[in-house]
Amino acid sequence: MLDGINDISISEYDYSLPDDKIAKFPKENRSDSKLLISKRAGFLTDCKLSDIGDYLPFDSLLIFNKTKVLHARLHFKKATGGAIEIFCLEPAGEEDPQVILQSSKTCTWKCLVRGAKKWKGEPLTLELGELVLVASLKNRLDDSFEICFEWSEGPSFAEILLMAGEIPLPPYLNRKAEASDKKAYQTIFAQNEGSVAAPTAGLHFTKELMESFPSKGVSTDFITLHVGAGTFKPVQSEKIVDHHMHAELIDVSINTLFNIIDAFGPIIPVGTTSLRTLESLYWFGVQAHQGELHNARPELDQWYPYQDHPNLSLKESLRALLSHLDKQGKTRLVAKTQLMIAPGYKFKVARGLVTNFHQPKSTLLLIIAAMIGDNWKKMYEHALKHNFRFLSYGDCCFLLP
Repeated sequence: MLDGINDISISEYDYSLPDDKIAKFPKENRSDSKLLISKRAGFLTDCKLSDIGDYLPFDSLLIFNKTKVLHARLHFKKATGGAIEIFCLEPAGEEDPQVILQSSKTCTWKCLVRGAKKWKGEPLTLELGELVLVASLKNRLDDSFEICFEWSEGPSFAEILLMAGEIPLPPYLNRKAEASDKKAYQTIFAQNEGSVAAPTAGLHFTKELMESFPSKGVSTDFITLHVGAGTFKPVQSEKIVDHHMHAELIDVSINTLFNIIDAFGPIIPVGTTSLRTLESLYWFGVQAHQGELHNARPELDQWYPYQDHPNLSLKESLRALLSHLDKQGKTRLVAKTQLMIAPGYKFKVARGLVTNFHQPKSTLLLIIAAMIGDNWKKMYEHALKHNFRFLSYGDCCFLLP
């Protein structure tokens, strides 16, 4: 079943992105971003994001990611004066980020370390007024470090990150985070802490725009996918079949599952993280139908959808998933997904996508190509020619395949 995937080279999904096309700062008003609509047969329309409600099909269900970006960068100094930056990625083990963030004396995180060669493993300290945060190296992993944080009883680790941490802007912005990024790099509906990157398509949506949707016959709902640092990881292998997709934690309530089942119109995710979550739900439903959901925290392998499985309808799949959750006495699905969407993937849930413009040779660009085929080239060429702004703080596109 991987025959088609085996032949895909990432070099086929490359284009020239000049640095001056990358938005280094956001628009002052979120919904003032430009919107490029790509309809069937590659027909393109330019408009403002604030007008998106006029282009959404009646009875659409928009799905947003309500994850919240952590202030994940902590800056320590060695006793000798050398700088060490610790970038908190996710809790060590299988703990829920929102639970671990409420720790009040100690917690252990999987981290990246800038300046690791200078760090011999001695405890690092960071003074925060009367409070002292101590970071101790617990374990060296293949691609990261396990670091134990300790502090005197009082604030939670979430509060410590707010006090001392820095918003982790994408490396391609080539600038340090500013005070304004604390608000600008969060969606207005951000709620569940745990991401190290924003679900950037959601950044465009204001309270006023969200409130306008019911009058347009558009409904909204929310999922959570905690975005990992792997979202910035380039595809380094020429053949995408050799690329290892990072696993990310998703959290979806049974109420949202029912809303998806009952949706009259097209289900349209806002952002690739919402898309990957929705499509993962279908495959978790297939696993439930097949009696394959055994772990307390299920995991979806990146190539699972490309193997032979029963061709369930969306409703059949989600009802199987709901039945499984009911038997487990659970009101939400908490799982990890590695789902990789590439050309040849058959979408099971999404009937469109709202998303930003993505980096060349990225897994995100593969998603665009999976949805609209080679029309992605025409769309990106148009966007570059007409001065659309690219990447996290850039403009947006709406795909209607």
